Amino acid sequence: MDIQIPSRHLFINGDWKSPVLNKRIPIINPSTQQIIGEIPAATKEDVDLAVTAARNALSRNKGADWASASGSVRARYLRAIAAKITEKKSLLAKLEAIDCGKPLDEAAWDIDDVAGCFEFYAELAEKLDEKQKAPVSLPMETFRSYVLKEPIGVVGLITPWNYPLLMATWKVAPALAAGCAAILKPSELASVTCLELGEICKEVGLPPGVLNILSGLGPEAGAPLASHPDVDKIAFTGSSATGSKIMTAAAQLVKPVSLELGGKSPIIVFEDVDLDKAAEWTIFGCFWTNGQICSATSRLIVHESIATEFLDRIVKWIKNIKISDPLEEGCRLGPVVSEGQYEKILKFISNAKNEGATILTGGSRPEHLKKGFFIEPTVITDVTTSMQIWKEEVFGPVLCVKTFSTEEEAIDLANDTVYGLGSAVISNDLERCERITKAFKAGIVWINCSQPCFTQAPWGGVKRSGFGRELGEWGLDNYLSVKQVTQYISDEPWGWYKSPSKL
Repeated sequence: MDIQIPSRHLFINGDWKSPVLNKRIPIINPSTQQIIGEIPAATKEDVDLAVTAARNALSRNKGADWASASGSVRARYLRAIAAKITEKKSLLAKLEAIDCGKPLDEAAWDIDDVAGCFEFYAELAEKLDEKQKAPVSLPMETFRSYVLKEPIGVVGLITPWNYPLLMATWKVAPALAAGCAAILKPSELASVTCLELGEICKEVGLPPGVLNILSGLGPEAGAPLASHPDVDKIAFTGSSATGSKIMTAAAQLVKPVSLELGGKSPIIVFEDVDLDKAAEWTIFGCFWTNGQICSATSRLIVHESIATEFLDRIVKWIKNIKISDPLEEGCRLGPVVSEGQYEKILKFISNAKNEGATILTGGSRPEHLKKGFFIEPTVITDVTTSMQIWKEEVFGPVLCVKTFSTEEEAIDLANDTVYGLGSAVISNDLERCERITKAFKAGIVWINCSQPCFTQAPWGGVKRSGFGRELGEWGLDNYLSVKQVTQYISDEPWGWYKSPSKL
């Protein structure tokens, strides 16, 4: 299947513009390790142009074109974008598969979610009109108060490579629905579909400067965006280390940030489960998206009475996973995104073995694939809580395992992490599941499943997994500023000071 990568420049002010310094980055297909195209590489000079374009978009026609336009006006553009996404679904899914290694079936599912997300925030944009001037109840009859929700301004959106267009949409759709103007900086490892979003914006006639898209390296494009004095907010999804740097840069200007960072999420499996059903959810929770999920439930905590049989069942399920080029029919595990990630994951596995853990299955390149950044689904047992594999995010198809004997022990193991994004419990005892749900220190809990995500429900973590929530109404609130308006409505003077006329 020969797929042509579109040749794009940076998307600034509604049009394609060459990078000021004419830098470009090669695109490497992770399945073949071949260069299949290139993307533009923005620098500070391009960031300045994009920020100016975004500022102008907000002030054009005194804001009437976008920021202060009716939510229904913005909704029409969001729905038009959704329709174009659906129209181009087949191409976008294929581009994503060869750009980041995601199995084609997964990529197609993601593109459906992209369209759905734009549709969802179109609805919320319309409802925003109805919520304006929401009254505030006051204890004094001489005053009347209400609340306005206004766009926060120009926002910088920095997104990862594991769900390239979907993670971008989680930020772009609510930002635009709120009336913000945005600069999107996708990961340099997977920017192709995000650049295609620029072409879609051109096709639907989105006002110039409302969305600008700058591919490029983090230090050269992401850093100047995060520290730019005319950017009013940064929303970031990625590693905790980079999130900390962005937070530091934003703090210098007292700039708000929302951060969705790393994770080392637990999945607790009790002894009363259907072993096959639990096994499939366990491997899905860790190996979906080639194991490259911030919320991956990569720490299996299984009851000791079923551990041996359950792990045997998991290995049998894993052996049935088709590992192949993402475009092959039935592929369920493709390559990781880059050589750097490939080497990093293998190093994690090697370190675990050196620390005394056992590689139960996997741990290396599949024998039938001589090229590409492929790693077998890997299960590691005999793990202790002091090991690197237990504590640090791998971001690859690696599951580590510990057993437990009591519910309290399982909870302690689950919360034994600096992260707090996802968590899962599998048990037929729903009262137990409720107890576990309350005990988890995490922003997301899955009961008898792992990883389902819906646009309507909030997404985000606690501890070093970040703060703020995306998706649902919470995602829209990320990009709105609340303004209190209070009016004195009495005909009587205030009367605090003596009137000069009465002296």
